[in-house]
Amino acid sequence: MPGNSFGHTFRLTTWGESHGPGVGCTVDGCPAGLPVSIEDIQHELDRRRVGQSRVTSARQERDQVQILSGLFEGRTTGTPISMLVFNTDAKPGHYEAIKDRYRPGHADYTWDAKYGFRDWRGGGRSSARETIGRVAGGAIAKLLVATVGVRIFAYTLALGDLRAQVIDEDEIERNIMRCPDATVAVQMVERVEAARRSRDSLGGIVEVRARGVPPGLGEPVFDKLQADIGKAMFSIPAIKGVEMGEGFDVAQMQGSQNNDPFVQHPDGRIGTSSNHHGGILGGISTGEEIIVRLAAKPPASIAQEQQTVDQQGTPTSIEIHGRHDPTVLPRLVPVAEAMLALVLADHLLRQRVARLNLAE
Repeated sequence: MPGNSFGHTFRLTTWGESHGPGVGCTVDGCPAGLPVSIEDIQHELDRRRVGQSRVTSARQERDQVQILSGLFEGRTTGTPISMLVFNTDAKPGHYEAIKDRYRPGHADYTWDAKYGFRDWRGGGRSSARETIGRVAGGAIAKLLVATVGVRIFAYTLALGDLRAQVIDEDEIERNIMRCPDATVAVQMVERVEAARRSRDSLGGIVEVRARGVPPGLGEPVFDKLQADIGKAMFSIPAIKGVEMGEGFDVAQMQGSQNNDPFVQHPDGRIGTSSNHHGGILGGISTGEEIIVRLAAKPPASIAQEQQTVDQQGTPTSIEIHGRHDPTVLPRLVPVAEAMLALVLADHLLRQRVARLNLAE
């Protein structure tokens, strides 16, 4: 089956190409009666859009969303919610000169290998512009999970070897790197500007958290909560690594260090006194904070001359000019939030049919 849809009960399908007429999505399975406004969705798209600052692409897109179906009088109707964003600053001519040459680090060759044909206009559907549909759908998912008290937020944790030493949630939206450490954020901006001047790019880490997640979400054995989160995050362009809780650090720990003792919290609920497990045990949420980290590669589009081959395998060189992000991290933040929201919304609805309670 084509891989353009994500989720089971709460299901998102995205469509569109980077330099085509537009991009968008359809959300199916959202219960009727959820209050949703166009401003809720536009707010999230504004956080994702290009041209926000000097550390993002210079492409100018307003990303104004149109809601075509599924809402009436400010509430969801229970029918598919379709949303559209027109591309208003597409410039496919920027790619005409290199359409027959494979860009290093891009999906040009692999798409040719799979389909024997590809949209060479900025990568077509493999472009990060596809994430508009994810963010629009994720905005609705955020509203849905918020009805049970779930709050999701993300931030730039690291750029190269620069890592936030302070997690100040109020600082995240105050700086253009979306870093929770004001001092490190300044250093990050300087590092990105230096990379841009040298016609290069930088990778880093985004951390996303979900608080207030009820215990019991997740569908063992193959749809474990962390398995679906992993799939969601790995499906984002540029993501090369995902870890949850202590992640790869557990390989250096002993059981006595990694195990989280169970306790009864002051509010009466059962939980753990520490959270090495990152909010998930046995593929099921524990009620503790879910913590996920995403390793993003440096953007592959750089203006330096690079060696490659053309479609016939003839050696050649390539320089990629145009409007490209020197780092994906600030714009990755709302995408990561959206994908975690989509997973939690889906599992929240699936949990409602997981057991029979005759008392209700």
